[in-house]
Amino acid sequence: MPNTPQLTTERGAQITKRAPRALCLWSSILCLLILPPAVRADDCPRIVSQSPYLTRALEWLGRGACIVGVSRYEREDMALPRTGGILDPDAEAIHALAPDLIVTSNWADAERMAKVTPPGARLLRLDGFSSLADVENMLETLAKASRAKDGAAKIAAFGKTWREAASRLAAQNRGRRVLVLSSCMGSPYSFGREHLIGDIFAQAGFDIAESAPKIHHADIKTLIAKANPEIVVALGSQSAESCRMIAPSLKVKVVGLDAAHFIHPGPGLLEAYAEMLEAFQGDCTIHSRC
Repeated sequence: MPNTPQLTTERGAQITKRAPRALCLWSSILCLLILPPAVRADDCPRIVSQSPYLTRALEWLGRGACIVGVSRYEREDMALPRTGGILDPDAEAIHALAPDLIVTSNWADAERMAKVTPPGARLLRLDGFSSLADVENMLETLAKASRAKDGAAKIAAFGKTWREAASRLAAQNRGRRVLVLSSCMGSPYSFGREHLIGDIFAQAGFDIAESAPKIHHADIKTLIAKANPEIVVALGSQSAESCRMIAPSLKVKVVGLDAAHFIHPGPGLLEAYAEMLEAFQGDCTIHSRC
């Protein structure tokens, strides 16, 4: 007679694994009610996410339950093992989690990530910071790799929604010259056409004043003087107030928007367009929020 696998309870009693299944011979209905459904390993791959924006995307795709480890940058309420950072992944922590899939930003070094990827696991280095089309490609790749159900439908709905919002904005703002800044304090970054934040505004019909393709770093007065914008968008309410203090001398309109809506590639960008629709509807005045 073959050995029967044993389970030990907290009190030390042993039960067999096959006993509950044997009951199915007598009462299949009872088994359906009291036994958990069998789950195939490939239904939910074990995922390590090394970037918060990828974690958010996985949760939106309905694959949050598949995540077994996250980077040190994740929000504190995620009670999951930490696996280092984008630039310094923790090989020991990652191997201990036996992942099927590791997802990280393409900022991560490819050679270093390959070294910390366990045998048999798949590694994906993803972008999403270049354009909205890039965001859609990232979501599609993530959906396929995580085998997300209805992923294609969700991504299609996301694309339709942001395009409709961008079209509504373009109807009123096409050709308006805008300089988008990370801040109006110190030496901020301004965003060009080939950066995601610049593309969000370009898709909405705005003329991107920053000539650098991605980002440009300089003091605020130099950025504004060089770009000669009609509108300065400051990402952050405090930054907007700082911009308004210098706006009269530079004769530009100032709009403050929530940076949190713009900096995470993924479905949360719909919040960016919702805020833009509120801010840019109708005529803008120099010291208003619009």
